[in-house]
Amino acid sequence: MQTVRRAALLIIDLQNDYFAGGKYPLWNTEQTLANTLDAIAQAHAQNIPVILVQHIAANPASPFFVKDSVGVQIHPQVLAAAPNAPVVVKSHADSFLNTNLGELLGKLEVNQLLITGMMTQNCVTHTALSRAADPYQVKVLRDCCATVDAMVHGIALSALGDKVEMVDRQAAFETARG
Repeated sequence: MQTVRRAALLIIDLQNDYFAGGKYPLWNTEQTLANTLDAIAQAHAQNIPVILVQHIAANPASPFFVKDSVGVQIHPQVLAAAPNAPVVVKSHADSFLNTNLGELLGKLEVNQLLITGMMTQNCVTHTALSRAADPYQVKVLRDCCATVDAMVHGIALSALGDKVEMVDRQAAFETARG
């Protein structure tokens, strides 16, 4: 008997500080945002739950993602596209560490994670490789991730591809159903 796949779209740290005008703007954020918005639309069309992850710095002296700042807020277009999505708040690179993400995925009966977000080499990688992600089939949507520059992005994806499946957003949603 084949296991039925129940996917969730996990959107990590698409927050204002990573965009133009923020405290730590990254490379390729506008294209990543557009691709992520498309992924959200595809998830909604297939009744795949969307989960937003928000990083809030534990240290108030942090250079970005400071609690209650404009920069810490999830990008408004993401919030508009997924207004009912639960928000998991974290303070570590691993979205599972000291959060309710695992509990939420359990309640949703998810066994597949479609991971997107910022930064590719940090929070995306740490979440995808987290011990807490072991029970899930993990796929990283490579065209829905960004970091400081194209080279670091490429290196991170190459290294991560040795451990988890790398797909573009179209392929992710073609296979998310089974």
